[in-house]
Amino acid sequence: MTYTDLNGVRTHWDRVGDGEPVVLLHGGGVGADSWFAQTPALADAGFAVYLPERRGHGATPDVLGPFTYPLMARDTAAFLDEVVGSSAHIVGWSDGALVGALLAIERPDLVRRLVLIGQYYDRTGRDPDVHDEMSNWRDNPPQYLRDMYAALSPDGAEHFPVVFGKILDLWDRDPGLPHEQMARITAPTLIVQGDRDAVRIDYSAALADAMPDARLAVLPGTHALPVESPELVNTLLAQFLAVS
Repeated sequence: MTYTDLNGVRTHWDRVGDGEPVVLLHGGGVGADSWFAQTPALADAGFAVYLPERRGHGATPDVLGPFTYPLMARDTAAFLDEVVGSSAHIVGWSDGALVGALLAIERPDLVRRLVLIGQYYDRTGRDPDVHDEMSNWRDNPPQYLRDMYAALSPDGAEHFPVVFGKILDLWDRDPGLPHEQMARITAPTLIVQGDRDAVRIDYSAALADAMPDARLAVLPGTHALPVESPELVNTLLAQFLAVS
């Protein structure tokens, strides 16, 4: 395993392939292995695929203090500065999309092209039905999240309630990026979501209209779109990222 100290966090990451750099930012509660269907496809398409795992996720240990999106965006900027050594294409899914959006706002010099998959950026964008379904997770976390954490975390399975509580606290806080702030993103952007995702389609359409250089793709599927429809997602990614 490859680790690099970033902002005091012993961060686990991997790289597959050679070519123009693409950084894949995983969702909340999972690790970089959630990109299992995209990593080989992008490497075969001629990209160097970087897979960092954020604090408390995957094989990166937890550290003291709450999780915040700005903090994770700063960690990602440090990863680009110190490991990638240049700007890169950024692909974020779920929480990773919000981290990628913040990165593009605060450090536009590091983002070539941006893909945002299955995420809302303020509370007006979330699908209330999906939110209601997740409302009991604090008392009854999904077993698959427990199992994924136990398989990878250096902190051990017994630390799961601590990390998952911090993730739920993160989700309960308003991410607070209205369209006006998202419109500061100048990188060419592709917004992708499923037609039964955690995000309202009308919200994403308005967001694409508000941003200076953004397009929207709505595919059949749910919040697990990159796993459910990898062929469609991979084709979109390869085509969008290959445009110079």
